[in-house]
Amino acid sequence: MSKIIKVKARQIYDSRGNPTIEAEIYTIKFSASAICPSGASTGTYEAYEKRDKKNKKYLGKSVFNAVNLVNSKISKKLKGYSVHDQERIDTIMINLDGTRQKTKLGANAILAVSMATKKLSAKIKKIPLYKNFLVKKNFLMPYPLMNIINGGAHANNGLRIQEFMIRPDKAKSFSEATRMCYLIIKNLSKLLKNKGLSISVGDEGGFAPMISNNNQALDHIVSAIRRSGFKNGKDVSICLDVAANELKKNKKYSIHSKKYISVEKTILEYKKMIKKYKIASIEDPFAENDWQSWNKFMKSVKNIQIIGDDLYVTNLERLKKGFLNISSNAILIKLNQIGTVSETIDVIKFAQAIGYKTIISHRSGDSEDTFIADLAVGTNSNQIKTGSLARSERVAKYNQLLRIEEELGKSARMNKI
Repeated sequence: MSKIIKVKARQIYDSRGNPTIEAEIYTIKFSASAICPSGASTGTYEAYEKRDKKNKKYLGKSVFNAVNLVNSKISKKLKGYSVHDQERIDTIMINLDGTRQKTKLGANAILAVSMATKKLSAKIKKIPLYKNFLVKKNFLMPYPLMNIINGGAHANNGLRIQEFMIRPDKAKSFSEATRMCYLIIKNLSKLLKNKGLSISVGDEGGFAPMISNNNQALDHIVSAIRRSGFKNGKDVSICLDVAANELKKNKKYSIHSKKYISVEKTILEYKKMIKKYKIASIEDPFAENDWQSWNKFMKSVKNIQIIGDDLYVTNLERLKKGFLNISSNAILIKLNQIGTVSETIDVIKFAQAIGYKTIISHRSGDSEDTFIADLAVGTNSNQIKTGSLARSERVAKYNQLLRIEEELGKSARMNKI
């Protein structure tokens, strides 16, 4: 009943309207499918996304070659294996590809199959997906890192910082956490309207007003938190994703304005911002290979979450290097950065063993697939980053977490931040 008889893939579309790959895996009686997401602000060391660059009918964005590789090579290779043996299936695909960054088959092809395998295994076992990962009991709900203002590569305004987020630190349940965020988002919407600013949204559902000053965005957020009846830095914390890869030139950074300044001055500006706005978390404050600056920053600040995303790209080797370098105290987890569920789980396990916070994340080009919501609960990850309460591909993850919380009932508790 659990042996694979066929794997089939198809090209569908993601939340940005670009092609992506969906894989469906079959046993005699059951099937399950999964959709691979796609990033915009991507790290150099991420696993390879295979696209048909010469196919002008789809502007070089189609994934038909990746689909064909699933339907032929991967399907043939996996036939007869048990869907419950996730590591073996993932290893077979890794070996079949044979390259460091999965350039032969494409990480998008491999991941879609890997995720579908985990889903089908849970389906055959007749258990919820979140119970098919690391944790088997005493599940914890993650705090949302909810995007409310978009900048950088996710919007066409002039904001340097890519994501301005809120984290409802005082929430006692996930439903309460989403309610708090809902109030702040609605009040921010009113505030922006009153200022004559647009409330159109960016790729991840956060507002994308035509403002170009980081402090101006932060002032609006502080006002929205206050208008919602909460205290900034106590009930709710402001969190940032800088995406500094996009803002570096000649060992200098233009994070705080369009002017490029030294690392030392950049850190001083960060510290001013942290103090003024009570920033609780900063993701990718420096570029992916600027290990020395990450270390300097870690030594310069206290009691703040420093998250590596482009720095680590959910890669165990890079995480180990970052740990030895004292680069951060948290890691962002994105399945398609590494390309299989098994490798993702290995990174989560190591990160948690060394005391890092794990934050499960969506991509800017996402889908209706809610896999990461179950992954967050099933690995007892501290937080989840999956956009705003807007755009159905973002809201789908929050709705899935609300369902999981309801199913857990009285045993549901929030994780530690």
